[in-house]
Amino acid sequence: MEKIMNSYETLFVISPELSEEDTKALVEKFTGLIAENGELGEVAEWGRRRLAYPIDYKTEGYYVLVNFKSASDFPAELERIYNITDGILRAIVVRHN
Repeated sequence: MEKIMNSYETLFVISPELSEEDTKALVEKFTGLIAENGELGEVAEWGRRRLAYPIDYKTEGYYVLVNFKSASDFPAELERIYNITDGILRAIVVRHN
């Protein structure tokens, strides 16, 4: 039986203390993970931006927005991986209707 694919959007903020190479590696890690578990859509790297409020005494972060389609069980796993990855300040996964 074919799995139902839902549309999702994820936004994650990478610590500004990481080097450019480490930042690119994290972006590639998560886009690769999403591509392995679903269909990767648009990837928009917004770059360094000011945070709305300080997080761990940091006032800037590197923003990445990714649209994708996957089965309904993958977003929970993606959020778990965000939470255990050093260098990720904040992340959110939202389902589109």
